[in-house]
Order: sequence, then C-alpha cells, then structure tokens
Amino acid sequence: MSDLELLDCGGGRRLERFGAVTVDRPAAQAGEPRRLPDSDWARPTLRWGRGGWVRGAAADPWPVRVGGLTLECRPAAGGQVGVFPEHALTWGWLDAAVRSSAATLGREPEVLSLFGYTGGASLACARAGARVAHVDASRPAVAWARRNAELSGLSGAPVRWLADDARAFARRERRRGRRYDGVVLDPPTYGHGSGAWRIEDGLPDLLDEIAALCGPRPSFVLLSAHTPGFDGERLAALLRDHLGIPADGAPLRLDASSGGRLELGAWAAGGVHAPPLPGVGPARSRRRSAPGSRPRAPVGSRPSPPPGRRTAARR
Repeated sequence: MSDLELLDCGGGRRLERFGAVTVDRPAAQAGEPRRLPDSDWARPTLRWGRGGWVRGAAADPWPVRVGGLTLECRPAAGGQVGVFPEHALTWGWLDAAVRSSAATLGREPEVLSLFGYTGGASLACARAGARVAHVDASRPAVAWARRNAELSGLSGAPVRWLADDARAFARRERRRGRRYDGVVLDPPTYGHGSGAWRIEDGLPDLLDEIAALCGPRPSFVLLSAHTPGFDGERLAALLRDHLGIPADGAPLRLDASSGGRLELGAWAAGGVHAPPLPGVGPARSRRRSAPGSRPRAPVGSRPSPPPGRRTAARR
C-alpha cells in the first residue's frame, strides 16, 4: 500500500493519508460533495483551519516512502506537510529521463532543479544517477531537502544545496558558462524574496535563461505549476516556444479512494532524451504558442535579459 493516499475530497477540503498520519486541510478545487461519511472525517491526526493547525500542531516529524525515497513530513506553514503527492508521478518520469540521458550521453547528466522545495524532484534525479544543483529561495526548505537526502541514503550524492533566488542563480550560471543537460522547475504563482515574482511576467524570461544554459538540445525539461490558467498545454507551449523542444502536458491530479478527484495544477515535459508522458505518447514538436510568449531566438543570437533582480520564491 502506498504511503500517500487521497482518502476523500469535497466541500472545499481534502482528507489525505501520509503514512500512518491523516490530514484534513483546505482544497479550493474540491467543489463536489464529500463521499465519505462525516465519521471518517471526524478525527484526523492533523487539521488545518482558521489560518493555522487546529489539531496536531505539535506532532513530531514522520517519514513516508515514495518512489524509492524516504521523505520527512511535518506540520508546516500554509497547511503544508513537506510533500506534494501530486508530484510523485513526475518523479517517476524524471527517473526514466535521467537514466535515458545517462545512457545516451555516456556520463552523469547535469541537472538544474529550481524552486526545489524539500527535494523530491532533486532526489529522484540524484537517485537515478544525475549530478544536481538544487535551488530554493527558502533556507529552511533547503535544510529540509538535505534532511530528506539523509533519510533516503543520498547524503553522499553529488547534489549542490543552494539557498538562492532561482532567476538570479540561472543568470549567474549563464555568465559563468555553465551548461546543464536537464532542468526541473516548479515556479510559484507569486512570491517575495529579493524582489517581486509573478509567474505571468517572470516565467518567459526564466525559460530564456534556461535555454541559454541548456543549449539547443536539452536532454529533458520538466515544468510544473499550480497557477489557474496554466494548464498542461500552455506549459508545453512555453517549453516549445522558449527551448525549442518537443513537449506535451498533462494535469496534476489525485484520484481519491472514495471515488473523488482533485485537480491540483499541471505539468509539461520534453527533450531530446525524454520519455513520453504517462498516457500521452511521444511529445509533439509544435502546437499553438503560449499566450504572451516570444519566438525562440537561435542560441548565440539571444539578447541579454533586461537588468534588474526578480525573485523566484516558493509559492
């Protein structure tokens, strides 16, 4: 039995199981009626409400096993527990992408993981044999990710743990002449760090920086978002327009054991060594352009991004 399970959702809330711990917290997307009886919702281990944990706030950290990783959960700000269950599917895709890239390149792929949070995606890449630069603007999140590396037996893996603004870091890496074979990014809708970040304004420029870091044929790129209006096709169009790679998109969703379904965002992925998305088939090379995107300039003729620092803080 999986350590991650959506038990039920509805009435603006979600009831989940993380290992032996049940969690009741808000979910704006859960507009349908609940399917389980009230008695099943009555006594969760943790409950978020009125802007804080109203039940179980003092709970000790506990581990969950996901895709060969051991990740630490704990009550955190905003009703989070340190793991986004809807991303577990993408970690399996990353494992296959890294292994395919390593076999083709004949070496360990270099992977850039932006907005890395508590490290699930970064550690999935490291476990598959990549050298990873894990970047998140939150120092506590980076410390949490390092703890997850220890729990997963990956404390000695070639991972650079970096508390930094994602866009500023990507810009500096471009100036240093660094190159990456693969990139993973999960940008927030908005945030504050060294400046204001809005996904509509910041993501196209960040993808241009990534294109310069990867060159004309990145092995793989995975982009996910939880922002309304950024569905899988829009994210895939952004990858095609800014990185010139075949890409497809799909929803990030959880199916509840009660029969409900929770839509939680979207993801898109592609690249020259990338496997197909589960249930989608080979990535498409060209469809519609993303709203507001710019045609991709050839590598070497790309203009420098405008000056000024923008943040890349976690959602």
